[in-house]
Amino acid sequence: MMARFAAQLVSAAQTRSLSVVALAFLCAMAMAWWTVGHLGVNTDTIDMIDPQAEWRAKDRAHQEQFPQNDGLVVAVIDGATADLAEDAAAALAAALSERPDLFSNVRRPDGGAFFNRNGLLYLEERELSDTLDQTIAAQPMIGALVADPSLRGLAAALGLAVEGIGQGAAPATALDAPLAQINAAFAQALAGSAQPMSWQKLFTAREPLPRELRRFVQLTVKQNFEQLETAAEATDALRAIAKAKGLTPDRGVTVRLTGPVTLADEEFATVAEGMGAATLGSFAIVLVILFLALGGGRLILAIVLTLLTGLIATACFAALAIGTLNLISVAFAVLFVGIGVDFGIQFAVRFREQRFETPEAALSAVLDATARRIGPPLTLACLTTFLGFFSFLPTGFAGVRELGLIAGAGMVIAWFLNLTLLPALLTLLKPPGEAEQIGYRWTSGLDAFLIRRRGAVAGVTLALGLGAAYLGAGVAFDFNPLNLKDKRAESVATLLDLSANPETAPNSLDILVQDLTAAQSLTLRLGAAPEVGRVLSLASFIPEDQEGKLALIADARDLLGPTFQPAAAAPPPSLADLRAALRQTVANIAALKEPTPPLARLGGLLKAVADAPDDALSRVAAVAVGSLPGRLSGLREALNAEPVTLASLPDELRKDWTAKDGRLRIEVAPAGDAQNNDVLLGFVDAVLKIAPDATGAPITIIESGKVVRSAFIQSGATALAAIVLLLGLVLRRLRDVLMVLAPLLLATLFTLATMTLTGMSLNFANVITMPLLLGVGVSFDIYFVMNWRAGQTRPLGSPTARAVLFSALTTASAFGGLALSSHPGTATMGLLLMIALGYCLLTTLLVLPALLGKPLSRA
Repeated sequence: MMARFAAQLVSAAQTRSLSVVALAFLCAMAMAWWTVGHLGVNTDTIDMIDPQAEWRAKDRAHQEQFPQNDGLVVAVIDGATADLAEDAAAALAAALSERPDLFSNVRRPDGGAFFNRNGLLYLEERELSDTLDQTIAAQPMIGALVADPSLRGLAAALGLAVEGIGQGAAPATALDAPLAQINAAFAQALAGSAQPMSWQKLFTAREPLPRELRRFVQLTVKQNFEQLETAAEATDALRAIAKAKGLTPDRGVTVRLTGPVTLADEEFATVAEGMGAATLGSFAIVLVILFLALGGGRLILAIVLTLLTGLIATACFAALAIGTLNLISVAFAVLFVGIGVDFGIQFAVRFREQRFETPEAALSAVLDATARRIGPPLTLACLTTFLGFFSFLPTGFAGVRELGLIAGAGMVIAWFLNLTLLPALLTLLKPPGEAEQIGYRWTSGLDAFLIRRRGAVAGVTLALGLGAAYLGAGVAFDFNPLNLKDKRAESVATLLDLSANPETAPNSLDILVQDLTAAQSLTLRLGAAPEVGRVLSLASFIPEDQEGKLALIADARDLLGPTFQPAAAAPPPSLADLRAALRQTVANIAALKEPTPPLARLGGLLKAVADAPDDALSRVAAVAVGSLPGRLSGLREALNAEPVTLASLPDELRKDWTAKDGRLRIEVAPAGDAQNNDVLLGFVDAVLKIAPDATGAPITIIESGKVVRSAFIQSGATALAAIVLLLGLVLRRLRDVLMVLAPLLLATLFTLATMTLTGMSLNFANVITMPLLLGVGVSFDIYFVMNWRAGQTRPLGSPTARAVLFSALTTASAFGGLALSSHPGTATMGLLLMIALGYCLLTTLLVLPALLGKPLSRA
């Protein structure tokens, strides 16, 4: 029946060959035009999971309580000094606030007016006392700089200090610590550097804490969902603003972007780049292999045109059926090229064989005979591959479900076109006849050996299979989607950098509680768990021991207050004023009997600056002043700290920690490496035991992994059951069905064993390999089994072996293109598919003939 139906299709196509070709190409052009405007891409990995899952419903409910986090981009600002980091964050936030067309919400979670005023209250009491003591010790310098915030004021302050040393009012080493920084900054400025020196370090006489060198600006960006990279306009503008503000590495500031929106945009860019290159590269290699397999240019042209038409039709089906591609289903194009070309090669090789066997027959008769011989195995191969892909449909993993739908439909499209468009093209192109037999004569000895030694081959195969099964049981599953992203992308590299610091690790969980009392109680319980590294809530922003700290700050304010109220502010200095002030300080240093080495070096540097050209002097003046106004203003503000209560917290901060319905948010971060899968598992388990309603990225990652593992098992079982049922209905002999499946089982075991030996893990992307291998591999085995049932005595010398070999090579080439993708998820999918296909080919060519033995009958 399959042979007759295939022959009818081919006959109808060749009878109306010109009309079939014209209609196919007109439809292809129309479908291509429509698809370009209607097929999008969704790069959110979470959207690949069934939205009805309970944990996803909790996530959505939580997100609805904090709408400001929708469309979130995070600017991470690192400064060479704490001054640079703070000033850069303030400048960037202010500039972005002026662009409401692109940034609907700009906030600084670690800065702003509230923290400028009350930041000292968050220090430990001992640390606060030391900081205030150092600041009070710097009062003379601060007073001089408040009156004259310039290089002239700094030179005057240094000159007064040197006079005090000369008069014995201060020890000779009193200036050694601050001079180390001043000397270094002046020397670098003379050498051409434009990085300002740190006045915070100068005032506090301590190294900055790591958190003081990093600041954050959180942005809610306007997204354009008609573009593939939805936030490209906003992020491009942000980078341009940062550059215009001088927030660049050469000035000691680095601005990097991360966050959900940036991660998605950059991942799409990586996937699109890799997939485009992979598809083009695969197509090029396929052309080379087609030439080796078929020789004739007309045959190759017919197959390529058929393949392109099928690819366009499949893409159009994807746009109609789904509308968007995800990070896994976007691979359908490469899969179609790799697998769909198999049908064309099988048809073309059998066509060449028929031309050789009946050289005098008319082209129509050759095509009819080809259809009758290739129709049944080609149809069965299409059905098994279709079932392999469609086995993904019942799963809760939309990533592979959508790929299965698209690629499965693509197999039917490829089958139909290879029985209609391809013979119509061959009718019009009229490829020449064949002068030689199509099969490989040199394989006759190998055919005989495999059948003669079939017992030994089976024994060795069984031993290797058992060993592979033992090794394959150790394959791990990596459920962390971050490992599928390009770690060279700025957003990913920044996220990993944040993850390395427990204070900024993003893999945290959120819990909503009714009131402050519940928050404090739950915070204590969570904090006691060893798996928990940090617990924060709105109450965490109420400093401890405020009474004592406020008393220390008040004492310092009483001493330093008058310093910030000079009688008169000095006018801005001219370059001549600067030179005069510098030379006066040099003279003061020269008057010392035995200046310390730092003082002696300062004298030399100040003389060099005073004698330097105007541009060098201006640069040193800018470096010296730099962040001074901001630090003086910040110090003045910090000395006016007030008691912090929940009511006095700024609205912006309260919104981040209070849900729309009034509940309070608790944030819980893991102890240890936040990107370690074992750490995440233990952390999530510990938190859920205490707070079952917790939500957040770690739960999403783990639960997504469970869905993917379940999808892998379910789709594999479904594919196997469906293919076995189909084979049973068609072949009607259990032995024949087992012969088809045995090489696939071996190829699967060998693939899993290779993964264990190489340290490769199953993941969100490559999990499709095993179920897909059933569909693809069965098609190879079916050709041989059906030939064997028809009496074929030389399986490796037959044209079928040639067709299977080159089909496998073209498919492997397509998958190899995926393996070369710059996107790790795509690359690991392609690599594993290529490995699995290689084993499938080896077991089909070397094991299956031995298992089959001599034919039971001859056609």
